[in-house]
Amino acid sequence: IEVAYSNVSIALSQRKYTLDILGDVGLRDSKPVDTPMDPCVKLDNEQGDLLYDFEKYRRLVGKLNYLTITRIDISFAVRVVSQFMHDPRASHLEAVYRIMRYLKSASSRGILFSNNGHLRLEAFTDTDWAGSRDDRRSTSGYCTFLKGNLVTWRSKKQSVVARSNAEAEYRAMVQGVCELLLRLLLKDLGIIHEKSMSLYFDNKAAINITHNPIQHDRTKHIEIDRHLIKEKLDHKLICTPFVSSENQLADIFTKGLNCKQFNCIVCKLGMRNIYA
Repeated sequence: IEVAYSNVSIALSQRKYTLDILGDVGLRDSKPVDTPMDPCVKLDNEQGDLLYDFEKYRRLVGKLNYLTITRIDISFAVRVVSQFMHDPRASHLEAVYRIMRYLKSASSRGILFSNNGHLRLEAFTDTDWAGSRDDRRSTSGYCTFLKGNLVTWRSKKQSVVARSNAEAEYRAMVQGVCELLLRLLLKDLGIIHEKSMSLYFDNKAAINITHNPIQHDRTKHIEIDRHLIKEKLDHKLICTPFVSSENQLADIFTKGLNCKQFNCIVCKLGMRNIYA
């Protein structure tokens, strides 16, 4: 990881490592693309011919996994191609090459940390309901900001199949709540965070479940999650403001996006061309 300092900010990047991977694969002169994943492409276990060289695919995906330490913008795409390590096919390798071609266009991108003059702790969570073509599980994504700087993020397939969009979104909300417990870590460091932590969500049904004290049959299977969130709300540790889908920053961790939306979110996440 390369660290660049200035009087007002710190930037982290993996530019040299990115260029080394491109050189190893022979894609330094490839045609660049604007996004790491085509939003119209849905990968599965049966699509395309089996690869003869499994190890090549696994080595390349393994290297890309290390890049996600600072390359937030490829987290979702790398998680998707990592699902096929045991049985990779030609379509999966093509998706990996697309990630590489995207890195060619943005090899200098990194995370910028700066002093924004406040101590807000907030998170964005989102879900792509039943997005997996193989098992119809949903993908959850979240990102957490401290003082306006991105500190944690994740893209992960849910462990169970959700029977409704609201259920899938609610499970994602629980993951965001757990991340917002960073407040306890701040307290150990001697930093007092008095205000409620904001958990931004774009699903009104899931928000309504958190504020409804009555349990219905359709919410029994998420009872433990519901009580966890309700407890944090009652103690005013968190609040759940609604955010429009256009401003949902966690979208980048749950699905492939078009170029305009992708670049807008990447900018809001604090990613910059460090060596521009």
